[in-house]
Amino acid sequence: MEYRQLGRSGLRVSVLTMGTMTFGGTGKFAVVGDTGVAEARRQVDRCLDAGVNLIDTADVYSGGLSEEIVGEVLEGRRDDVLIATKVRMAMGPGPNDAGLSRHHIVAGCEASLRRLRTDHIDLYQVHEWDGQTPLEETLEALDQLVRQGKVRYVGASNYAGWQLMKALGIADRTGTPRFVSQQIYYSLQARDAEYELIPAAVDQGLGVLVWSPLAGGLLSGRYRRDQRPPAGSRQLTDWNEPPVHDRERLYDTVEVLVSIGRDRGVSAARVALAYLLGRPAVTTLVVGARTEEQLADNLAAADLELTAEERARLDEASAQPLLYPYWHQAKTSGDRLSPADLTLLGRHL
Repeated sequence: MEYRQLGRSGLRVSVLTMGTMTFGGTGKFAVVGDTGVAEARRQVDRCLDAGVNLIDTADVYSGGLSEEIVGEVLEGRRDDVLIATKVRMAMGPGPNDAGLSRHHIVAGCEASLRRLRTDHIDLYQVHEWDGQTPLEETLEALDQLVRQGKVRYVGASNYAGWQLMKALGIADRTGTPRFVSQQIYYSLQARDAEYELIPAAVDQGLGVLVWSPLAGGLLSGRYRRDQRPPAGSRQLTDWNEPPVHDRERLYDTVEVLVSIGRDRGVSAARVALAYLLGRPAVTTLVVGARTEEQLADNLAAADLELTAEERARLDEASAQPLLYPYWHQAKTSGDRLSPADLTLLGRHL
């Protein structure tokens, strides 16, 4: 297992992170999975044996049950692994049971610590943007938790580029903790993150944790053109996370994944994961699975190296158009582009 520096922090994390959204399976999360304690323990054992050193969860997953299962499974070996969790989403019906106010962040952290059966969270991530709470208040609350030793590092998730840069600027101005990472959706199904979020990560020295790197299974090779979705599938139905805006491009990408996988004797899913591990700024992929077989296949992606020709085929099949102002910059600014700019524009020059 390879370990990469998480942004500019001194923390090293495995290139694959264990995702636990499937743990619990209550409420709206039942459609994702319903992994109980026994199966969760087997999956954690397999991940730790493979060298995974980071487990990612969130307070909102199954209403806290995912964190409870993680805490139970890790009891007695907490020091062997890093834990990342999140705060922001509604955890009750009250007017202060959601958001990134000082009240909700501090209360959310205390509740997560109890469920996780630990005295600290290694990476505490704001789960989503809160446009009604001043960023100064959010960052001061996170600073309080860091100073108390309850949180070691802080990160963001699902921020837009301008929101991320505003938060980093305020942190620098106020001396509050800077986000060391961002957790984002990024996959061959939708490379939107390459417009702003990946360049920002390169420019600002942020680590990138990728959630749903297989696009909720769309890149597994089971969804093919002119074929019915697999029985019991949630994708390409009323479930729209992630949304599919261009099915033809998705099917074209899957065909290339399947072709490369066939030539290499591996699954399409493994190829899709290996592709992301070679992208700029990507630190780790958050992988989860409903079965041990899926998990084992995902873990094997850490050892797969794609050739330049294979990457070019995948780039071509999944490429998204340059939006403004990027197409204009590609035409007129090629002589003075930074490494961050080149993550998006380099192949267009």
